[in-house]
Amino acid sequence: MLKELLLQFVISLIPVFSFQLWHYKQRKEKHIRMLITAASAVAMVACMSVSTDFNGYELNFRFVPFILGSLYGGVYGSLILDLLYIVLRVPALDTEAEKIVFVFFMLVHVPIILLCAKRFSKTPFHRKRLLGVKLITPISVYISLMFLVFMMNEGFHWSAELMAVFILLLLGSLIAIWLSIFIVESFVENSRLQLELKNVSSSYRLEVEKQQQFIDEMLLAILFTDEHGVITHLNANGKELFQRQFEASGGLFSGKEHMDTFFTAKEDGSYIKLLKDALAGAKSSTGPQTEDGKTLLKTAFAIRRQEDHSIAGAALIVQDVTELTLLRDELERMERLSLIGQMAASITHEIRNPMAVIRGFMQLMRERSRLNEQQYYQIVMEELDRANTIISDFLSLAQNRSVAMQNHSLQTIIQEILPLLQADANLRGQVVQTELAEDLPSFLMSDKEIKQLLINLVRNGMEAMGEKGILHIFTCYLPLENKVVLRIRDNGIGIPAEQMSQLFKPFYTTKSKGTGLGLPLCLSIAERHNGKLEVESEEGVGTTFILTFMLGETDVLSALQ
Repeated sequence: MLKELLLQFVISLIPVFSFQLWHYKQRKEKHIRMLITAASAVAMVACMSVSTDFNGYELNFRFVPFILGSLYGGVYGSLILDLLYIVLRVPALDTEAEKIVFVFFMLVHVPIILLCAKRFSKTPFHRKRLLGVKLITPISVYISLMFLVFMMNEGFHWSAELMAVFILLLLGSLIAIWLSIFIVESFVENSRLQLELKNVSSSYRLEVEKQQQFIDEMLLAILFTDEHGVITHLNANGKELFQRQFEASGGLFSGKEHMDTFFTAKEDGSYIKLLKDALAGAKSSTGPQTEDGKTLLKTAFAIRRQEDHSIAGAALIVQDVTELTLLRDELERMERLSLIGQMAASITHEIRNPMAVIRGFMQLMRERSRLNEQQYYQIVMEELDRANTIISDFLSLAQNRSVAMQNHSLQTIIQEILPLLQADANLRGQVVQTELAEDLPSFLMSDKEIKQLLINLVRNGMEAMGEKGILHIFTCYLPLENKVVLRIRDNGIGIPAEQMSQLFKPFYTTKSKGTGLGLPLCLSIAERHNGKLEVESEEGVGTTFILTFMLGETDVLSALQ
């Protein structure tokens, strides 16, 4: 008897074994209910097939897989097991007592199991709360069976053996159900914890990768060591900065070098001192230091553990401020030049007044002088005019003032000054040819400054050509690039390559009577109009000045209208 009951107990645990095997194979969770329902059905059939007969009564653990399958198989699984139980149990109902117990079970316990199966798929709290309801089923069934047997069979007598069998069967069913639920819930909880651990690990790995990329992409040299001073990480800028140390250590960084061997005490003493101070718990930094032509700022601090704030390592951050230092120096120089320019503009403005007086008296003296002295006065007056021109150009260049701008068409401005340019060319024996686009849009400009710019560039080209020279003026509009382009090309002597880089420097000139301020003034005007001035030249062929105006949004709207 005991062996048969033990076999029944093992068979009733088939759903649990199947569940374990399923998890070991890492199957999909969406098929788990089908598995438990199928395994419970097999276990229930097996239990009923090998039932133990005791005094005409069938003893088995069929309720264990039935309840387990109903709970974990869901509502549909519970219905399948109910139908299977009816099919298997009805043909075996021999006595009135068994029929009454069967009807009682189907009308009372099956609805309860169905209701519990629907709610058992909720949270673990619901599972614990409903677990007592599930265990009532086998207890109530066996109590009902014993009560009916006692009431309907007058010759029935309790014996110690019969009592032991019923108690053993009841305790076995309870233990089997408890053990099954405990194992299944343990696996479910472990799976949940594994999933959470996997998600946490994935999130942690992602955060580490993001921080790693952030550190590697920073425009700082960053070095990390552990608490023993072993270098654990060095970003890309750090590898570039410490190239000399790499070459000294063989050209490879393994991430296991100690700071005392990676850095040399003689040349890199400041790095070693900063890291040792950081490992001792102090935060330290240095002022700007020049090394290998670079100006560096160095900072080191300790990295501490969160739980006990003990030192876990150190970080060294080195910032290359060479460009910042150069920019600061350049800014200071520009400020000084701006101050000097303002002072010079004020001084030259005051000089023009006495020069005008001098020129007036020189003109008066020339009229009263002898004929052989006239030419001397004329030379002095021409030089005074030349000095006045230089002062005017210098003031225009030095006074970077804001000018009133209005919408004008470059084509209209060129046509307005074209008669003046052609007259100047005729006096020189030259020709001005134009090829102007008709779709040039209007844009914000100062017509006076643009006219001055065009006259300067055209006259530069004329002065570079001899008689019968031809000067071309081209304009075009590039809508895709949203810009207007002006080209002024001459067929003069060209500009030597060594002079190209000096063209726009103030007071640089190759002409005997040039001021060296014309082209810098043109560049200044172009930049004030959001333009760019470029030069292309070939000796013996000619020179082309390319003026490009970048249009804004308001200019685009006016171009489309």
